[in-house]
Amino acid sequence: MTCDQERFVALYRRHYDDVLRYARRRIDEESARDVTAETFLVALRRSSAVPAEPLPWLYGEARRMVANAQRTQRRAGRLDARLYAAALAGVPTAQPDPADEVGERLRIQQALARRSPRDQEVIQLVAWEWLDINDVARVVGCSPAAATVRMHRARRRLARALEDSDLGRSRTARVRPAAQRT
Repeated sequence: MTCDQERFVALYRRHYDDVLRYARRRIDEESARDVTAETFLVALRRSSAVPAEPLPWLYGEARRMVANAQRTQRRAGRLDARLYAAALAGVPTAQPDPADEVGERLRIQQALARRSPRDQEVIQLVAWEWLDINDVARVVGCSPAAATVRMHRARRRLARALEDSDLGRSRTARVRPAAQRT
């Protein structure tokens, strides 16, 4: 064992409990053990910076580690609070099921396919090509005012078709169990 290693082992044995007590008085047990381990890791890496009277220096390093741990705990607490608030508000906190998204996309595509080619065109230009109403007007060859009216009417008809498909699904769901009982 080298002289630096022997010095570190002696430092660790002599002051480990002191640093651990220091950390325990400021943070939870698990974090205190982590802080103590990190403090001695810094002492090992920076052995030339450790003074002859090492305890105050070790406390200074532990103090910085405790501050970092407390910041981490506060951030985690804020995240927990946001997740809890979101759950109470009914906001989904997990990613939606991709199958639901595919089903919804298919339902919209089917409703759109039942619209007139004129309705399909203006909706697709806005939704798929990300064109603004002036560009839509240029593409379809009308004034921006006429394109706005076309877009409004096409959206309204598509929304109505989607509502009708929702009603059809809910009626089917209610009728099937009754039919199965007879």
